[in-house]
Amino acid sequence: MAYQSLIFGIAAVLCSGLLAFTLTPIVRVLAYKIDAIDVPRDNRRMHKKPTPRIGGLAIFIAFLLTTIVFCPINSTMITIWAGGGLLVLIGVLDDRRSINPWLKLLVQFAAAVIAVFQDVVIRHINFFGIHIELGHLAIPITILWIVGLTNAINLIDGLDGLACGVSAICSISLFTVTLLFAEPQYALVTAIVAGSCLGFLPFNANPAKIFMGDTGALFLGYAFSILSISGIFKLHAVLSFIIPLSIFGLPLFDTILAFTRRIIHGKSPFSADRGHLHHKLIDIGFGHKQSVRILYAICGILGISAILFTDENLSKAGFMIIVTLIITFIIFKLLKNPVTRSLTGLENNDTRATGNGFASYKEAEEKILRDMEKSGWEEK
Repeated sequence: MAYQSLIFGIAAVLCSGLLAFTLTPIVRVLAYKIDAIDVPRDNRRMHKKPTPRIGGLAIFIAFLLTTIVFCPINSTMITIWAGGGLLVLIGVLDDRRSINPWLKLLVQFAAAVIAVFQDVVIRHINFFGIHIELGHLAIPITILWIVGLTNAINLIDGLDGLACGVSAICSISLFTVTLLFAEPQYALVTAIVAGSCLGFLPFNANPAKIFMGDTGALFLGYAFSILSISGIFKLHAVLSFIIPLSIFGLPLFDTILAFTRRIIHGKSPFSADRGHLHHKLIDIGFGHKQSVRILYAICGILGISAILFTDENLSKAGFMIIVTLIITFIIFKLLKNPVTRSLTGLENNDTRATGNGFASYKEAEEKILRDMEKSGWEEK
């Protein structure tokens, strides 16, 4: 039986991945037909040429068709199909012609209400062994979590392949956690989400041929919020409250920073700006692919930490996070310096100015080697 379930699961993931991969070219043509094109008119956008959007439509259709075939119909699936479909619709409209952000927020609340009507609600949490019944706060907290995570994935979508790759990593982390908690029905759904993202990623990786846009980001954020409520929050594990915060720590942290920054500056929390984590990495000199890989790594480590939390061992997870922070800090310092960046082997070898008078990182490395030779060093 376990062997059959494994084959069944692999088939589902392959199905979603292949559907997303084959649907994306069709959606790309549709984007041109309906003029859903992202034109880089300001320095907030990292791409240099007009690029089609609504790529998330391929992700949603691949997910929808695969889950219809492979997953049982229950309240969780109905919620994701109905609420996710509503967000995909508003996402397509926004990708074609930007709509009022408050209208988008209203639709997100409507999608959250759909979840509440399907009884997908956070009724209790467990925090370090303390069981807390939310009572009358259950519905407001549920809506806040759904809307917050929906926006978190959308806001981190700023570099080619970033939101899609982070979503795939979060899906894999969520899949592993739900599998450890013996929740195979939810594990299968998260695996299908991962397959859909990975099938789309070849078209979205730098240089992107298509963006998933609000169409994909809103759907993925919503799907994650529903799956985390059904698969994690309802469990009685000691650290079940911490696990989803760790899995989605990167997009949530970036969203909290963005909202706080905008409110402090007297702006609407939904006004676009150039202050996200990926923008900061670009501004201090990291390349596009470097920035994406760094954020992938952070998201992956947080996912591993979440898996350690399932063992209810705070010390192991905490140790993993501390080690990661130390390594990240050292790598950050090395990569921030144009000369040591070349020595790490992680440079792009591009021809941008390095800040030290070198035309490229390769030239900086060659300069260091020449200086070493002059000082008496010889290659053995």
